[in-house]
Amino acid sequence: MRIGLLTDGGYPYATGESRLWCDRLVRGLPQHEFDLYALSRSAHQEEQGWVRLPPQVSRVRTAPLWTSDDDALRGSSHKGLLARVLTGAGRSFGRRELRRFTAHLTALATTVCAADDSGTGAAADAGAGSAAGTRFTEALYGLAELARERGGLHTALRSETTMRVLESACRARGTGRTVQTATVPDLLTFAAELERVLRPLSLDWYDGESLGSVDLCHAASGGAAALPGLLAKRFFGVPLLVTEHGVHLRAHYLATPGEPFTAPVRALLANFHGQLAAEVYRQAAIITPGNTHVRRWQERCGADRARLRTVYPGMAADRFRGVGESDDNGGPDTLVWVGRIEPAKDLIALLHAFAEVRRAEPDARLRIFGAPAQGAEGDAYLASCRALAAQLFPDEATGAHAVGDNPVSFEEIGGPDVPDLAEAYAAGGVIVLSSVVEGFPISLVEAMFCGRATVSTDVGAVVEVIGGTGLVVPPRNPRALADACIALLRDPERRARLGAAARARALELFTVEQNLAAFRGIYLELISRSPAWREADAVDAYGGPRPFATPPEAHVLGHWTATQTPSTVTACPGAARLPSWATEPEGVCAAAGAGDGDG
Repeated sequence: MRIGLLTDGGYPYATGESRLWCDRLVRGLPQHEFDLYALSRSAHQEEQGWVRLPPQVSRVRTAPLWTSDDDALRGSSHKGLLARVLTGAGRSFGRRELRRFTAHLTALATTVCAADDSGTGAAADAGAGSAAGTRFTEALYGLAELARERGGLHTALRSETTMRVLESACRARGTGRTVQTATVPDLLTFAAELERVLRPLSLDWYDGESLGSVDLCHAASGGAAALPGLLAKRFFGVPLLVTEHGVHLRAHYLATPGEPFTAPVRALLANFHGQLAAEVYRQAAIITPGNTHVRRWQERCGADRARLRTVYPGMAADRFRGVGESDDNGGPDTLVWVGRIEPAKDLIALLHAFAEVRRAEPDARLRIFGAPAQGAEGDAYLASCRALAAQLFPDEATGAHAVGDNPVSFEEIGGPDVPDLAEAYAAGGVIVLSSVVEGFPISLVEAMFCGRATVSTDVGAVVEVIGGTGLVVPPRNPRALADACIALLRDPERRARLGAAARARALELFTVEQNLAAFRGIYLELISRSPAWREADAVDAYGGPRPFATPPEAHVLGHWTATQTPSTVTACPGAARLPSWATEPEGVCAAAGAGDGDG
């Protein structure tokens, strides 16, 4: 079958999110044909190029979710921003189209502004089939149809009409308190973001040669990536499958004070994405969250439980086989942390916990493997962690003439001592995760593949992944973290039991093979529910039959849903679609006309 794979800032770009998962999916299902529809997020991402694509990728269509003016819009003064946004307002629409645009945008803005200040509440209300949800969907599809007819909404969504509609909706009675405080610069920023998110409505992907020709749309995330899938279902009836390994609304709640958006803008964006998520979940035939943590967010946003199928992201286990099958249990007194060094990982709490560990186990060591997050914030956080480690653990020397040594080391993978990731996990007997925020804990799964016992904080999908094969403690609790580490350091037999159980669990649930098997079955299930009736797709480029292009019911004489009698079955015009054996003189038509055959 032909799969339309929809991505936002991901595959096939070399720096895209979920690119490894998408690449493994495409390469692991060579019996299917994939068309990629990719949205890029920046000029830098496009400059980095694509990953090497397998032969089953037959077509790639790309479109930017950015323009050269986007950064300028964010950095301009209020007057300059207003001038840029209002330039060319309304030039592409006539009066009738402008009235349609205003009506649809007013309905959408009213729904977004009238929602509460939490996107999940807006999504839950919309998912329940409320009047607000109906207004939002009708407005969204109305704008999509207008964009399809007129060639895009870029100018209209950055026009003075849009500003007036948004301001009126924010000042109306019944809007949220945060939204009511929106200033003109806030509305300008929201209008620019709204145009960016709705940019997929203006693409030329919605015809019989593009998304209308696929058998199934598979969105690799929600939000903007799922918008083309919504329109493909709306215009052509193509079934939609949505996979989410994270939730956009969750990222909104984790926004830091340093984000460029003010509170009113974040509230408006959260309400909009909440309504959009509810519509995506309502139209998707099946939704596949990457873990139960994501699934709970989806249910809170209105997803139907009957359509949810948890499919864990597949990870390559072969690279860790040597360590996992080895009898070496690692450094018996060594704790290992692996990941990206950033505030969400809470290495400060880990260092304080290790101070308690050192008091109980003086020979214990802590090895931290990773690089700082990109940007000045990541470098500053690494520097503060190094300073704290030097303060808590002054260099210790075994004698008057020996060189002092710090029990905490910060190392990067790829050096002569630790050439690859597997060697990092092999260096310790206990792997530690100290995060305060986590989605799907990849480092824990890698440690489990290596057969290592783990100590983790109870965040995100940690408990679901560990499943009783490691110790879990509350986040931001150095004392509890230290006690769990001490318990495992003092009990090598328990470490070995937990490590073996962890490896067995990871090999059962988190491999690439189980992920591919799940999606192979889901693809077949969806296509069996929604057979393609398009005659043009009945044959492939070489003239051979395309699988699933014609459903079995098409070979039944007459209308297959009607009750048939021998007299109706003799209508031979339908025999043109029968197999060759059925058109012979002694075939179906002759036997049916007799009415007294052997059945």
